[in-house]
Amino acid sequence: MHRAAPTLTTILLYVSVGFVALLVVSAIAAPLIAPFDPVAQDLDARFVGPGEGGHLLGTDDFGRDVASRLIYGARSTLVVGFTSVGIALALGLVIGLASGLSEGLLDSALMLLMDAILSFPTVLLAITVVSVFGYGVMQVMMAVGVIFTPVFARLVRAETLAVKAEEYVEASRALGSPLRRTISMHILPNVLPKIIVQASITFALAVVIEASLSFLGLGTQPPNPSWGLMLKDARNYLLRAPWLALYPGIAVALTVLSLNIIADALSERFSATSRAKQRTYSRP
Repeated sequence: MHRAAPTLTTILLYVSVGFVALLVVSAIAAPLIAPFDPVAQDLDARFVGPGEGGHLLGTDDFGRDVASRLIYGARSTLVVGFTSVGIALALGLVIGLASGLSEGLLDSALMLLMDAILSFPTVLLAITVVSVFGYGVMQVMMAVGVIFTPVFARLVRAETLAVKAEEYVEASRALGSPLRRTISMHILPNVLPKIIVQASITFALAVVIEASLSFLGLGTQPPNPSWGLMLKDARNYLLRAPWLALYPGIAVALTVLSLNIIADALSERFSATSRAKQRTYSRP
């Protein structure tokens, strides 16, 4: 029996997972695989073209190796993505559970706060938070974490309200089951798949916001490498050295595209699993 050929969606998923894995490995092993020091300047080698003088992707206006800065920039991007999503997830989980389990005045107050945060444009709110706390990577992570907290909070709250209304949960509570058991046994397993999908989407958005803030000079500060900072430095040399903007732009685009493809695949997989469970439970 012949196995069915993989579909285009499956191929794209494999390529996306491979690209993200390569990105993570490159970021972790940056000191080992980067051909040059990413901040070392060589003014005699300014604007060297790709493949010339041992520079695979050329050099920038300070003679710094673009490939090395691209590799180290991936480290900055991933650190900001993982940390900011972790902050948003932790805060959103606590707020969502508190809101969904309490309802009443506390629920209204927490959701009002979340709606207030969501009412601000994303990049504008990030700029505001960074301007208040100062410029730098730590401030960017805090800003992105705060921005996406309402997304996770509302997601967890909605699932909490749905699960706690189920008869088996009410029966469990009536029998004296502690609240932490209800959360760990019933609420978290139901919300976890949706959290994973949302985390993948949020990670992609965090990459864009980090690059945007660095481009505006509010994120990673020179001479530390960052994709957004590389794009900022390249804007004055688009005709003379177009590769300075090309490579970091491609890196941002491919990273965001890969994360979105993975998120879509996870969403479809979890939806299919949920439908299969519903069909199983509905059988006489």
